Amino acid sequence: MIRHKIAALIALCSIAQVIAAAPSGNSLRTVAEQSGNKRTGRYEEVERLCPAFQQQWPQQVRCFEFGRTPEGRPMLALAASADGTLDPAAARRAGRPIVLMQGGIHAGEIDGKDAGFLALREMLEGSLAKDALKTATLVFVPVLNVDGHERFGRWNRPNQVGPEEMGWRVTSQNLNLNRDYVKADAPEMQAMLRLLGEWDPILYVDLHVTDGAKFEHDISYSVSPTLAGREPIRQAGVALRDELMKRAAAKGSLPVDFYPSFIKDDDPSTGFAVSVGPKRFSQEYWASRNRLGVLVETHSWKDYPTRVRITHHTIISLMEMAARDGKQWLAAAQAADREAASRGGATVALTYKNTPHVKTIDFRGYEYERVPSAVSGALLTRYNDKRPQIWRIPLRDEVTPDITVTAPRGGYLVPASHARVVADKLTLHGIEFRTLAQGQTGAEVEVFRASNAQPASSTFEGRSLFSVEGDWSKEKQDIAAGALFVPIAQPKSELAMVLLEPRDPDSLVSWGYFAAAFERKEYMEAYVAEEVAEQMLKQDPALRREFERHLEDPKFAADPNARLDFFYKRHSSWDERYNLYPVFRVADAPR
Repeated sequence: MIRHKIAALIALCSIAQVIAAAPSGNSLRTVAEQSGNKRTGRYEEVERLCPAFQQQWPQQVRCFEFGRTPEGRPMLALAASADGTLDPAAARRAGRPIVLMQGGIHAGEIDGKDAGFLALREMLEGSLAKDALKTATLVFVPVLNVDGHERFGRWNRPNQVGPEEMGWRVTSQNLNLNRDYVKADAPEMQAMLRLLGEWDPILYVDLHVTDGAKFEHDISYSVSPTLAGREPIRQAGVALRDELMKRAAAKGSLPVDFYPSFIKDDDPSTGFAVSVGPKRFSQEYWASRNRLGVLVETHSWKDYPTRVRITHHTIISLMEMAARDGKQWLAAAQAADREAASRGGATVALTYKNTPHVKTIDFRGYEYERVPSAVSGALLTRYNDKRPQIWRIPLRDEVTPDITVTAPRGGYLVPASHARVVADKLTLHGIEFRTLAQGQTGAEVEVFRASNAQPASSTFEGRSLFSVEGDWSKEKQDIAAGALFVPIAQPKSELAMVLLEPRDPDSLVSWGYFAAAFERKEYMEAYVAEEVAEQMLKQDPALRREFERHLEDPKFAADPNARLDFFYKRHSSWDERYNLYPVFRVADAPR
């Protein structure tokens, strides 16, 4: 605790020194503004502007550091509010809607930083959305991936038009932060999760630039939850998405309300599909916490001035909507929290898939042809962006649950052997749990024994992914003191299930945290197994008949190891923990 207080004082002193050093006449115009949006500034500009905004509006803006990157750079944010509600506790007491917007999670996609500083200045000056900050508090993170931002170069985004130079997609540890929301390996993500936990924004906005094909549409909005989720907050998400689309169109944009990625890469004729993505993505993660998430993607083939203008309009629109509807959003989130806390025993969808339903849409693309490539040997798409063309293409517009589970009635038990690593993750995500002071002998639990467990052939985001097959069944297990109990009766029950249900694609199992549980550690030598098998066949006629039935399978009969394992798995020396997932489910909360 003392260490954290000292670190906080050092951070505050650092900010205060920068503020004191900032010249009073310092310009609040960004490099982007000064260059006509041809260039974007280096991170030193954020370090200059953040305290300069606070100096200019000391009662309405607070500049603060919320973390440090692996290369030691400060992660800065600005809190802005017309009435001086500049800390999360005060905002909660006032029942005030909080909007958190971030730029540069992929640092080459830097529209959000430049558009955000411009929009914030205009709101503070009162020239645009002048009443928004009277009702809502904005927390603005200009650049989340700071180290990536400083890996500056002209060709970091070869499929993007401007700015002249930009940062790099991933962090200095080569991690993609927009795949890290659940596993939270990166220090930057850990800092962001703490920031989100402290402020609990009703609306979380992630500002990006999309890759992909050439077409006329200039921005996409992926709002969560809209396709799935608890009704109170899902309805709020649908209304937000629909109005955001209308506002963008009124400003001259051509928005779409889904992520425009072709079903088959580089082939426009295959069309698009709506989806409910895994929780590793920003907007899906925040929706799992019963709040509203918006992924904003300007189109990379539009020039930088156009993209900054569109992002700026989006920021202003969202702040105006938050000021008007934020109280209703908060009420919907609170209702969703209550509903989430009562989901014990309910059927829960972990993943979704598209139904067969397809509709044909008019999509504003360009004339194109598919021709053989002399380079790759594959078919390639050549676009003629001088000749707009309406594409009549399919959209798979419905989803249905895919992997489903029944939520435990009580919650999850994490044995003491794995309590520390799980507790660290639960704490980062703000999930409730408690440590058991006393152990239990022969506790009635549900266990998950994998019938098949396979690591992926290569790593992803620095981890060896794991896939498991199997199901929960009832057993009795001894639970040692120091185990964790994670109740299902809590607002973040969905996120708890994401982490702890082994078949969720973002579970700790899927990210490889429990890989050792699925590794065989003990063996019986073949010559010993032969002797043991002979004895077992003599002593157990039922076992002999079962073995003979297995021999009818030619594959089994031809596999000496499988034949010996048949007996080893039924012997008392077999490791009963092999393929046992080291997290249990219980129907009742332990004492």
